[in-house]
Amino acid sequence: MFSLKHNRAALAHHWFLTMSGGEKVCEAICEILDNPDLYSILADPKSLSPTLKKSVLNTSFIQKLPGVQKYYRYYAVLFPFAVESFDLSSYELVISSDSSVVKGIKTQPETCHICFCHSPMRYAWNAFHEYTRNFGTIKKSLTSVVMSYLSAYDYVASARVDFFAAPSETSRKRIRKYYRRESTVIHPPCDVDRFYASADMEDYYLFVGRLVDYKRADLAVRAFSQSGKRLLVVGTGPELNALKCMASRNVEFLGWVDDSELARIYSRCKALIFPGEEDFGIVPVEAQAAGRPVIAYGKGGALETVISEKTGMFFHEKSVESLNLAVREFEKNEDQFDPNKIMENANRFSKQNFLATFEKFICKCLEDHRSELT
Repeated sequence: MFSLKHNRAALAHHWFLTMSGGEKVCEAICEILDNPDLYSILADPKSLSPTLKKSVLNTSFIQKLPGVQKYYRYYAVLFPFAVESFDLSSYELVISSDSSVVKGIKTQPETCHICFCHSPMRYAWNAFHEYTRNFGTIKKSLTSVVMSYLSAYDYVASARVDFFAAPSETSRKRIRKYYRRESTVIHPPCDVDRFYASADMEDYYLFVGRLVDYKRADLAVRAFSQSGKRLLVVGTGPELNALKCMASRNVEFLGWVDDSELARIYSRCKALIFPGEEDFGIVPVEAQAAGRPVIAYGKGGALETVISEKTGMFFHEKSVESLNLAVREFEKNEDQFDPNKIMENANRFSKQNFLATFEKFICKCLEDHRSELT
């Protein structure tokens, strides 16, 4: 097996603004590569975990533009120029962690470029209509022009990658369709050891995630406002005020909570509600690590992490009626879900498994790349 110890390495990620699933992948990669230099279109240094803070962080010119921390998506047309401004000529190994255009970084022929592609850019490819469903005609038309430009660039950028990894079969299929490239599925890491099962169940369901359009928190809020069942919403984001306006009193918004409080909330819920379509989705794995079942929309990564009738249930239409029907069916069969078996399923996605699998993948890619050069 090829050694990583003597390689000068860099890790490029689209942006560091929170510590969500993509950033947790970067954190794990930093452990494998022993603190590589970080490159990002923009970042909020305060959001970085202690592990990421050990690395040198380099950001693009977009970091200095006005209002960028809040309105960075309005600068999307500049992202390709920002990505290509990075000088990565001195590195032997470059890994891009990407769901935007950061895979378009330019590297030397001798450099091995591996992309952990969370998904081809969602808002430019498969989820354009989902992102723009509440846009007016003019805004949607302008957005369409920008997204056409970005999707064309993204396709070109994919050719700059030597090897692709994908977090799920869903992403692997998208990479093949949109980039015409093959990829290796390596499930992202979940720190399953920080979650635990509780014997003290409480009468509430749970939504966890950033409050943005494609997560479909609105579907959960509308469904539970109609049913009257208690729903706790953990997370912040631009949709918060709109969600509060549509919510009835049985829906409670907790905002951001720390890791220990989140583990406690997971452990006592009746079930997690997961109404969006994700490339992988770390939240259902976290809920299962706490021994709690998941009621998920039956597409995307949830199909790979949730076992129907054993660790959760699926609903198959993005509608209030379909979600509420699934909740009623769950309550009829709630006793069949064994917390120990649910936790066992979550262990498949442990951080230890990711570290071992991804390190082997990097070494194999380096060996193959160097053999191609000789």
